[in-house]
Amino acid sequence: MIKATNTKRKKLVIGNWKMHGDRQFNATLLSDILTRWNSENQVETVICPPYPYFQQVIELIGASPLVMGAQTISEHDSGAFTGEISGQMLSDWQCRYVIVGHNERRRMQHESDADVALKFLAVQRAGLIPVLCIGESLEQRESGNALEVIGAQLGHVINAAGIAAFENAVVAYEPVWAVGTGKTATPEQAQEVHAFIRSRLGSVSPRILYGGSVKAHNAAQLFQMPDIDGALLGGASLVAEEFVAICNAAN
Repeated sequence: MIKATNTKRKKLVIGNWKMHGDRQFNATLLSDILTRWNSENQVETVICPPYPYFQQVIELIGASPLVMGAQTISEHDSGAFTGEISGQMLSDWQCRYVIVGHNERRRMQHESDADVALKFLAVQRAGLIPVLCIGESLEQRESGNALEVIGAQLGHVINAAGIAAFENAVVAYEPVWAVGTGKTATPEQAQEVHAFIRSRLGSVSPRILYGGSVKAHNAAQLFQMPDIDGALLGGASLVAEEFVAICNAAN
């Protein structure tokens, strides 16, 4: 099984393209990213394109520092599940990381905490690294229940997989109220939640990413926090200059 770094906690930046791109856009974006890439950059960098473009992305990133990931997975290993993608299929496509529990999947596809836990297990069965997304809504934060909500989301996976499973996982804190809104948790707010997540995991120390309107102008401040190990990016991963600047800030 591929192991996530959990000793020095090397910084990690993941670009989630969501349902964006076409063959020309993808080629231009990746060419621009690789042209701008700093050969001294030590951050681990993952691209999660839409499934139809896996082959193109594999060919374009070649032997570059970029790694491919997936945006979701089926909780089933195989079977009559039209439109689903299994862990073995993702492994065959050279994926290394798989996002599970993204807030858009929870809201739009009605994935429950129990569903997310099953997907987390499916990723690890395939020998890949799950990127577990957790986070609260604006209403939950304003009511003072943010940590309770986050603890419950994390708890479902801990109960299903065990804390030791997080040796081979990444956690991404996504405050739902800050995703795609232009609002961003302050570094101090993000650090508070990251420290809470780390405390729940005890002696296990996975990388914990922040995801919520991270931009080049605020990335460095976020990455200076002791428990923030990188970023899960959405829109910023679709702009080469912005994406590379955020990766540079993670050095």
